[in-house]
Amino acid sequence: MTRSVQALAYARPSALESSQVGAVLGLETAGGLTPRGAEAHPRFFAGFLSAPRIAARGLLAVADVAAARYYQRALPASLDPVVTGNGDRLRFESFSGCCGVYARLDVLQEGLDGERTGHGTTNVDVNNPLRDALSRITADDPLHLRVGPDELAVTTLDGPVVEKKVPLPDRWLRGFAEAQVASAGFDLRAELTAAQAVAFLRSLPRGSGNAARGAQWVVASGSGLRPTTRPVPGAVCLPGPERLVALQRVLRHATALRVYGPPVADGAAAASAWEVVLPGMRLTLTLSPDSSRGFSGEGGVLEALATDDAASDAELVSVLLAWEPRIEPASLAEQSGLSTERVRAALTRLGTAGRVGYDLADAAYFHRELPYDADRAERHNPRLVAARELAGAGAVTLDGTLASVSSGDRRYQVRESDGALTCTCQWWADYRGKRGPCKHALAVTMVRRGATVAGGVR
Repeated sequence: MTRSVQALAYARPSALESSQVGAVLGLETAGGLTPRGAEAHPRFFAGFLSAPRIAARGLLAVADVAAARYYQRALPASLDPVVTGNGDRLRFESFSGCCGVYARLDVLQEGLDGERTGHGTTNVDVNNPLRDALSRITADDPLHLRVGPDELAVTTLDGPVVEKKVPLPDRWLRGFAEAQVASAGFDLRAELTAAQAVAFLRSLPRGSGNAARGAQWVVASGSGLRPTTRPVPGAVCLPGPERLVALQRVLRHATALRVYGPPVADGAAAASAWEVVLPGMRLTLTLSPDSSRGFSGEGGVLEALATDDAASDAELVSVLLAWEPRIEPASLAEQSGLSTERVRAALTRLGTAGRVGYDLADAAYFHRELPYDADRAERHNPRLVAARELAGAGAVTLDGTLASVSSGDRRYQVRESDGALTCTCQWWADYRGKRGPCKHALAVTMVRRGATVAGGVR
């Protein structure tokens, strides 16, 4: 697995302290991007939380996922949660170490009582002493939240910064992009009352030692959700139900549970999203199709990365982004002069650099800027790299709806039918398109679209 090291530097550790106005939760920020450009310690918010205890537990749930590996458990090596200020809300995001669970806490405008929320994205320090302090909050006494440093303190601070160096697998970045693509294809499948949500979530296993393998399904019923032995229409896949354990942090405060998933297709395991509605907040966990299957290998972004148009379109669309909480493809199409389909492909490409996410409750994209190299996901995506090499080496021969691809000492046949490509390779035989195109089909797509592939990998 390809890894790099992400260096995070904080002016001081985040802390929960007492003051004359009550408790003060100071979340320190590392380097990030804002409308003013890169900043060492951006400041996004200062004010009170309308539901302090719930917000504390929601933040802990996001930190739980960042520190967890739900498959082949090992010593935790978590990345501090990412926070984005979208002007009317704060979003805290994390990804599990195994790349199979994406978590996001949205603290909405009604959950914040203070100055206007800023715009930008950075990491926030969530250290062990802070986790212990947050877990001890038991009453909704006034809690002042500061995301970013106090300017006066920073100007006089001359002590050492807090430095963290975190191993960052490239598959985590690909996972952010794949989770966004998967979520954009979800629909609301069920909405449970608070009592139904509590009953259902408390019935799930908490450990993974004896967790059932393979796809499990649930379907909406009058009493909430019930298991089903087969994926009937409207059913939602619940892969690795023990991975929802982080929701237990906020369960007693839930006002509803919304369940999202794609249309049932051939009974194959599928990703799903589980959104707990809280006063002034939403906590969402998105699960990969299997506990042993991270989002990074799903292949949902490959088609969008296989064209030169998407690259230039993404550059154009990126200029129009301004940390909006809701990005509507139709509006971007009007502003950019591109078709809605090309805008969606551009947003997918921007997602591979961590520049957009998808909010299921709003059914809209949102802007953020993760501190990653924009081309990194492409350089380290094995199928994409291999497909560019095949296309650039002249290994693809087109013959109408049929194409031949030479790879090593073998030749594979790629056939187009009703707009879909099939291949004679083992990847297609194993997954039949359910994890994106194989490298041969992707190379054929590149050649047919006239992508610039001379010399192999761009």
